[in-house]
Amino acid sequence: MKNKETEQILLNDSNYEKFLQDKTETEFAEILKTSQTNEKEVVTDMKCVPKGMYFSKNSIYLVMDKKSKTKSYINGIQAEGFIESDSSREKLCSGEVDYFISGDKYIKFYKYKSCVNS
Repeated sequence: MKNKETEQILLNDSNYEKFLQDKTETEFAEILKTSQTNEKEVVTDMKCVPKGMYFSKNSIYLVMDKKSKTKSYINGIQAEGFIESDSSREKLCSGEVDYFISGDKYIKFYKYKSCVNS
């Protein structure tokens, strides 16, 4: 009996498209529901951030330009590109400092967002 129903659905294109659309909407609603329940924990102290996450997309750094007196925000991947020396990297990764200087830019750790319920 179930095979005949499936066969009828497949033979009738509008029924099949409605079935696919309903299934897709249901899956999308589930994804939205789970993504909204995940709470983000915000860490502002670099010493509390896991060592491997200093230069991840979840880390945010404040960039102050000395010449133009502007500030902007970049993620950890972008901040890693600004590091000019190994000593700056070592000091940053050891937790000795939470900032470094690159040319005319002062780059300081701002915050890290981690997903609590993942």
